[in-house]
Amino acid sequence: MGKVIAVAGKGGTGKTTIACLSLRYLVKNGYRPVLALDADPNSNFGESLGINVERTIGDIREEFMRSPETLPAGMDKISYLHVLLNQVLIERDGFDLMVMGRQEGQGCYCMVNNVFRQFSEDLAKNYGYVIADNEAGMEHLSRRTNGRIDILLMVSDYSLRGLRAVKRIYELINTLGLHIETKGLVVNRAAKEMDATFLKEVEDMGLPLLATILEDETLMAFDRKRQSLIELPDTAPSVIGVNNMLDRLISK
Repeated sequence: MGKVIAVAGKGGTGKTTIACLSLRYLVKNGYRPVLALDADPNSNFGESLGINVERTIGDIREEFMRSPETLPAGMDKISYLHVLLNQVLIERDGFDLMVMGRQEGQGCYCMVNNVFRQFSEDLAKNYGYVIADNEAGMEHLSRRTNGRIDILLMVSDYSLRGLRAVKRIYELINTLGLHIETKGLVVNRAAKEMDATFLKEVEDMGLPLLATILEDETLMAFDRKRQSLIELPDTAPSVIGVNNMLDRLISK
């Protein structure tokens, strides 16, 4: 599997934005192809990349579970699932996108999930990097990456509530047995000068502060127009912040 960069944080803190800008960095700097994995059930990674996602892994799983015996002539279940899974991989210039979508419904999904896990592992071998936009809980990601993450970006906005959500994620990591090479905090929509109470909370967490990403009107304008964040200019403050961070974290 390629190197894994995972992004996690409470909803609304801008973790998908950080995931998009990390993908932008990898593509623009020649680390292609990249696999963009939307592992958040509240999927909006594709939308932030200007991509209309019509089907997800969750859709495939539910369709298959409704009629598992309906197979094309001469094809077994596992082969058929592989065909369906390949259909939800969206290819773009420099990266591919795979969207997890909704979680399991009622019933036993063991066989389907095992096929998906193997499919994900085999697929990821074709990429130098996997960038995963993850839900706040890390369980899904731990299953999709064999418990290995090279860089974990824990995103908070400029609020104590966001920081405390990151603290819960940090505590959860230890219970999952994840092997993480580098992990730290990214403060999104930060003020140029952060107040002492906020900085004290950061210090008490014991996590390195990897980056502070300033408010960015250019990014907000792109978001309002539903333009792909990949197309943001190099001069955008959010792009500069993420680029500087990954310049330090990724060896050339």
